[in-house]
Amino acid sequence: MQRRSLLRAATALPAAGLAGPAIGQDLRARTLRMVPQANLTSLDPIWTTAGVTENHGWTVFDTLYGTTDDLKVRPQMAEGQEVSDDRRTWTIRLREGLRFHDGEPVLARDCAASLARWAKRDTFGQSLGAVAEAFEAADDRTLRIRLKSPFPLLLEALAKPFANAAFIMPERIARTDPFQQVTEIVGSGPYRFVANEYVSGSRVVYAKHDRYVPRQEPPSRTAGGKVAHFDRVEWTVIPDSATAAAALQAGEVDWWEQVNADLIPALRRSRGITVEIINTLGYIGFSRFNFLHPPFDNPAIRRAVLHAINQEDFVRAVTNNDAEAWRTCHSMWPCGTTYATTTGSEALAGPRDPARVRRMLEEAGYKGEKVVVINPTDFPTIGPFGQIIADVLRRCGMNVDLQEMDWGSLVQRRVSKEPVEKGGWSIFHTWWPGISIMNPAVNAPIRGMGERGWFGWYRNDKVEALNAAWLVAEGEAEQKRIAEEIQQESWREVPFLPLGQFFIRTAHRGVTGVLKGTSPYPWNIRRA
Repeated sequence: MQRRSLLRAATALPAAGLAGPAIGQDLRARTLRMVPQANLTSLDPIWTTAGVTENHGWTVFDTLYGTTDDLKVRPQMAEGQEVSDDRRTWTIRLREGLRFHDGEPVLARDCAASLARWAKRDTFGQSLGAVAEAFEAADDRTLRIRLKSPFPLLLEALAKPFANAAFIMPERIARTDPFQQVTEIVGSGPYRFVANEYVSGSRVVYAKHDRYVPRQEPPSRTAGGKVAHFDRVEWTVIPDSATAAAALQAGEVDWWEQVNADLIPALRRSRGITVEIINTLGYIGFSRFNFLHPPFDNPAIRRAVLHAINQEDFVRAVTNNDAEAWRTCHSMWPCGTTYATTTGSEALAGPRDPARVRRMLEEAGYKGEKVVVINPTDFPTIGPFGQIIADVLRRCGMNVDLQEMDWGSLVQRRVSKEPVEKGGWSIFHTWWPGISIMNPAVNAPIRGMGERGWFGWYRNDKVEALNAAWLVAEGEAEQKRIAEEIQQESWREVPFLPLGQFFIRTAHRGVTGVLKGTSPYPWNIRRA
């Protein structure tokens, strides 16, 4: 009863089964209510790779190109493109009728500024930015990209369907320093962000963008016609999984983005609830080191820790031991994708021996430095990772300080480059959708970009040179050879601990049209 009262207070909407005014019932029918994976603390999808911010980005913003279910690139905001004979100049024509949420038309200069900012933060974008002479407007509806040398995967970069996507913002906002968060959220997508109803930790609201003109093609992942069938989308942040499940069962919410594994059996028994997997490539769990400070600035210590982990422990914990929802993956590339191979993965094989790892740590020069593991308490598919690694490292003789906090605080904390004595960190955990790390260009954790790269700031010039070679490699065989060489170097330098592959189910009731992908896309969904 207490959970129900709390939820009713949070949502400020009538509880299921109670009579309400007709106007309230009509609003309910026109509102899609969802429980997101975590609290939304950062609103800038270029500044962070946090999954919940990515979902927010797809709700508000649009991209020049989209990606279909079979990973084909299709024009989205773009009408089409032309490329010069020397492949160094691309002109992209915007389709008619594009409007930002403030009513202003989308112009080529908005796109140019947005891409310039994105190319300084995103992993794939930085590869494009390294060869881009200019992102510029030829006229109001024509974007021109001038390159120093050909970049064969340009459209794939603009169409990437996951973290740090190339979202288009108004020029005045896109001029924001890419290492600072934007303070105004104005996109051109099918829904607009309602800033005055946003309450971090409780509620996020989006309203239908009435002037949005969808494409005519059927929707497929981030491509095609993004038709908004609801007037409003409301996210209700519910950290407690049992409360979220009860809300879905009672009809107080329509969609729970990521279902806690131990509650799946009960939801499957509930009439009218659909439990399914929409991300068919799954997720890869990660322990990410801070490479700026001891002890993990030492690659020998990182190699020793690699011998300590048992992937089964991690993936069983986040799937409630559901055999259909996890598998070990002794690869630096997601299993089931083009470059996955177990070559060089001997450190992950065989029984785990803490005493042996302790000796390896001593030989590597570990001197008892404190290892601060920051870990979320409100993220069931990440939280167990930190608790397990803390126990594993303690048994191997490391001085571990497990600091638990909510995910939003962790997202803010992990940007710190300070040593642990000044509020820094040594390890954090997360997962990446398999599709978002499937090749060298997009795999942020494996890239060696140093302080320009992903949190942890791993630097490896050899990996960066191999990535540059992969981008221009001719033929699948050569691309695979380069990817395998990147994997071998990664086993030696250990940019992260791969924790296995798993699948997260989503659950909804009373709606149809849920699309496959890595995000809970709000378009195409109707009341059943």
